[in-house]
Amino acid sequence: MSAHLTHRRAVGLMLLSAASFTANVLLVRALGEFGEVNVWLMACSRGLVGLAMICAVYWPEFQPTHLWRRRKVLERGIAGGLGIYVTYLTVVKLGAGRAIFISNTYVVWGALLAAWMLKEKLRPAVVVGGVAALVGIGLLTNVFAADSHPGIYDLLAVVGALLSAWVVVTIRQLHATEHTSTIFAAQCAYALVICSVPAVLTFDPLPPLAWGVLLLVGLTAGVGQLAMTRAFRDLPVAEGSLIQMLVPLGTALGGMLFFHERFALHEMLGAALILGGTTYTVVRNATTANAEAE
Repeated sequence: MSAHLTHRRAVGLMLLSAASFTANVLLVRALGEFGEVNVWLMACSRGLVGLAMICAVYWPEFQPTHLWRRRKVLERGIAGGLGIYVTYLTVVKLGAGRAIFISNTYVVWGALLAAWMLKEKLRPAVVVGGVAALVGIGLLTNVFAADSHPGIYDLLAVVGALLSAWVVVTIRQLHATEHTSTIFAAQCAYALVICSVPAVLTFDPLPPLAWGVLLLVGLTAGVGQLAMTRAFRDLPVAEGSLIQMLVPLGTALGGMLFFHERFALHEMLGAALILGGTTYTVVRNATTANAEAE
């Protein structure tokens, strides 16, 4: 296959990934319309379906014993499993757009963590993007308003972004020794370990439609992850990351269209600063890295 066709296929897979992740968040938001939705159960559904997809696609490469024998794999699994629950909880409580815009700041925090944990050079773009993202979070969560302050779910969304940043750095460390299937399986397996008992203890009967949506939640997450993983084989990190920036935009538009979510002017400015800060960090980091390599 020619380089042009390979690149087009990779872009198509990354677009499929972004669409799948967007659909995943909006489906979680839709489950919130059923009332007191069981977020523990949603996280379990994602973990169970993800493991099934890994076994179907990557069984020869998958190393299940590494899930508890390798400390870094275990760390990735626990942080990823907690991150799934926190992300889904904040989507239900805050709305799709608001939660995912805050979650998307993981791009900046991951770069800062990499400078600390991996001793990577802290580039000015990371500092600029970080300041923009922090101001954006402040505007989006009304931290500057005299009569309104961030709630517990706003703070949890920030915690979720930090967990995602930790996971990104850990994955980069693990790629030297582990197959992608094992790294992804760690998240799925530990999501089940963390969430299965609370899911059973808090279980309430669901209508058949809700069970169908739960299955779609797991499928869209699995398709999104596997498509993104495959696309990054042939796509530069900067280009792939920019395509993934469509996810917060898509979830915000979907939240407005399907669930009547609305942003005040200062909240739209905050969302724009978050999106601009994270995009600037990705683009400038990639440009600087390419220049240094030359």
